[in-house]
Amino acid sequence: MSVEVLRHAGPAPAPPRHVAIIMDGNGRWAKARGLPRVAGHRRGAEAVRRTVEGAVDLGISYLTLYGFSSENWKRPPAEIDDLKSLLRIYLRKEIGYLDRNGVRLRIIGDQSRFGDDIVRLIEDSERLTERNSRLTLTVALGYGGRAEIVQAARRALEAVAAGRLDAGDIDERSFARFLLTDGLPDPDLVIRTSGEKRVSNFLLWQSAYAELVFLDRLWPEFTKDDLEGAIAEFHRRDRRYGAAE
Repeated sequence: MSVEVLRHAGPAPAPPRHVAIIMDGNGRWAKARGLPRVAGHRRGAEAVRRTVEGAVDLGISYLTLYGFSSENWKRPPAEIDDLKSLLRIYLRKEIGYLDRNGVRLRIIGDQSRFGDDIVRLIEDSERLTERNSRLTLTVALGYGGRAEIVQAARRALEAVAAGRLDAGDIDERSFARFLLTDGLPDPDLVIRTSGEKRVSNFLLWQSAYAELVFLDRLWPEFTKDDLEGAIAEFHRRDRRYGAAE
């Protein structure tokens, strides 16, 4: 490409402020290679590191990953134990990298079934990185979008009953403060890997106007190039938010 073409191409568009990813395909990646499912989860953890690095390089401010859904508790106990072990390893090994690179870690979802030691690791990791501002990495663990909305409704009702909130003042903005994602902007882009085309109970309220990009790539194979490709697709979309063309 000539210098003249580059001169008139204009600056690259800014990345979406908030990217959310449904990480899918670890089990299929392992099965295709004759490996146990835990091998796929281990490779998936490596993809998390690559994606965080890519998000930092691309200037994304918020990255939210669907790590473990409330429905995942239906999986075999042995697989759940493997996932817990990997989570312990991730929190112990990666937290230093996150902190050094200005990444704030935030965990949302029901953590009660993960065990006291994991809850302590989560609390320590969040405390260590709470002042970082280069990237906010939110990981959804034990998370379900419908349950989150129900919980938020209960909290809003409790606030009304306690006199802290007038029922007539409840609108979308005030209700959103009762969600687990309070303080985070809504995602601009939601990516799902593995070729599946559904949101699987992920950020149902928050992704009302997000652009959805579905990739055939299995999560353990996900790279920065895939992230850039999804962002390029995002920029090709015409985001009207219900307005006329």
